[in-house]
Amino acid sequence: MRGFGRGRLEGGGRRGRGFGHGGLRLVLLQLVAEKPRHGYELIKAIEERLGGAYSPSPGVVYPTLTMLEELGYATVTPTEDGRKLYAATAAGLSWLEEQRPELDAVMARLRHEERHERPPQVVRAVENLRLALHLRLERGPLTTEQAEAVADLLDATARNLERI
Repeated sequence: MRGFGRGRLEGGGRRGRGFGHGGLRLVLLQLVAEKPRHGYELIKAIEERLGGAYSPSPGVVYPTLTMLEELGYATVTPTEDGRKLYAATAAGLSWLEEQRPELDAVMARLRHEERHERPPQVVRAVENLRLALHLRLERGPLTTEQAEAVADLLDATARNLERI
């Protein structure tokens, strides 16, 4: 169940992998081309566009922003509150135009994921189940009968879900 609420922005593979090679770089640059933003605002903008289904981690976003700056595609301006404001450069805008087909494909995946967001009540219920199972397993080992009962319950739930 790990990563149930995370979004997939690639054509295949495990959920939560992110944007694929270079996709996050394009999206971040597109967002700062729309208007200058702080790193946290960029994370939130992506999360909002995906209805909360996926949020890139700061450990991925900030190094990508640094790379965009080093490539000359973005500038960074420190603000009075100590945060950094990122904006696209002319070279960054030019590069975005060169990458337009790839950017359009990434943005289409974003829109697709946004339309297929997980209902919050289902995400909550899955997280409740995960927590309940975790807490029960932390109390101590299950007997063979208990383990079979848990497995039967989970298998029955899975079968019922397949019928919906």
